Amino acid sequence: MPTFAAVDIGSNSVRLKIARLTGGRLREIHEDREVTRLGESVFRDGFLSPEAIANTVKVLRRFHRAVQKAGTDTVRVVATSALRDARNSRAFLEWVRSSTGWKVEIISGLEEARLIHLGIVSMTRVSASPALLMDLGGGSCELTISAVGHIRDTVSLPLGAVRLTNEFLRHDPPRKTETRQLRGFIAREIERIASRIIRAKPKVVIATSGTAESLAAVCHGLYKTKRPRAMTVSRAQMRRIAKLLANLPLDKRRTLSGVGPRRAEIIVAGAAVYTELLERCHLLGFRYSPLGLRDGLLAQMTAEYDRGTRSRKQLESERWDSIRAAITHYGVEMDHALKVRQSAMELFSALKPVHRLPPEYQEWLSAAAMLYEVGDYLNRNGRHRHAYYIISHSEILGYSLQQRRIIAAIARYLGKSRPTATDGAMQVLSAEDRDCVPKASLLLRLARALDLGRSGSVSATRIKIIAGGVNLLLAPKTRASVDLELWAVEKEVNYFREIFGRELSAAVA
Repeated sequence: MPTFAAVDIGSNSVRLKIARLTGGRLREIHEDREVTRLGESVFRDGFLSPEAIANTVKVLRRFHRAVQKAGTDTVRVVATSALRDARNSRAFLEWVRSSTGWKVEIISGLEEARLIHLGIVSMTRVSASPALLMDLGGGSCELTISAVGHIRDTVSLPLGAVRLTNEFLRHDPPRKTETRQLRGFIAREIERIASRIIRAKPKVVIATSGTAESLAAVCHGLYKTKRPRAMTVSRAQMRRIAKLLANLPLDKRRTLSGVGPRRAEIIVAGAAVYTELLERCHLLGFRYSPLGLRDGLLAQMTAEYDRGTRSRKQLESERWDSIRAAITHYGVEMDHALKVRQSAMELFSALKPVHRLPPEYQEWLSAAAMLYEVGDYLNRNGRHRHAYYIISHSEILGYSLQQRRIIAAIARYLGKSRPTATDGAMQVLSAEDRDCVPKASLLLRLARALDLGRSGSVSATRIKIIAGGVNLLLAPKTRASVDLELWAVEKEVNYFREIFGRELSAAVA
């Protein structure tokens, strides 16, 4: 029974959740959180303060002890808005690594939204469609439109509760001019995307994060709502709650049900964001969900461990949607990409005794086969270098930065250049991946060769492993010539011998 741990280093708080995979389902065994306000100084002057860093690292050490005690197999640690914006984020990352051994991933707002979506749809049934997911953190607000489990649109706005409080609210309770300026800024940001949400006509709105939980609790306390509607807030209720909170001093806000002493400091700004979202996007209200980023991280780890889980199917769907979106954006020829992918998958399966690549490389090769031509979007000269840059830096959702680097490296070496230990594309990989990438890249070179003419001349390929060699038998379509494809395969003979120590031959079947 594998055990996974997810650590979310947010702008307001740091969270840990540990879960064990039992019978295809995750069972929570430990959870912890603490407010550290890591982003407070970042949103004021652009730097993480030494005090916030020290406090956060202290909490992470506590989390590290809990992870070790639970016997965790896999840990994933991510950071969000504060680390995205901080000019001294590298110092924080190094301190965490020296203190815990953890390597922190700084994820984008869009990847944050995707992981939240993955956690919700993997662990609950969203009955109505389309759905709008809203996650308001300390530094940003992620909005995702989901239809039948697929992300249709997502955006990250700079509307975090800590960020807005630092920027606009300097008095307690806030002055009217401050709240007007706050609402004006929020309205400007939301107006950029309101029409997209209105057009989507979401039938259900799900809000996550601590601010949404506190607002739902305040609503329950004020209006004595009965469960299971206790965690639902209507637009009219949200409007009145926001007005109430803005008029209360801090000590009074702290006494409200569900509002802790630290949440009370930032809840006025958070309430203003939710109010403007509901008003300007014509939403009737929202329902709070306790699921969040850490649940998405756990779902991703589960999916990568067990291909038979519900989260695995969801992850594959999200990855495929993202790849198709990238292909459309960069003008890649879909039919050719699908043919190359099919050939790459056939080669991967048939040549397993030869390449001996880890199973996950089948997926990395599949993605590289679909995306290797994206570099043409910039310039055909140097297109393989451009492809590497685009794949490794683009928002191809569902893949970690390191996974994108592997996919990009596989697609990088399809021209005259060969991977070497001194290449930047190889230096950022682990020793194991530096050994695997040339093999996967060669399989992609062969797959591309089998449709080099882009005419579909090869109707089928038979792959035979013989003593000391591999034979590719190309079956042409009726009255079609496969001379170009045979030539392209033969050009890889020497490289095949260098990488696999075997002879490669090709002939017409």
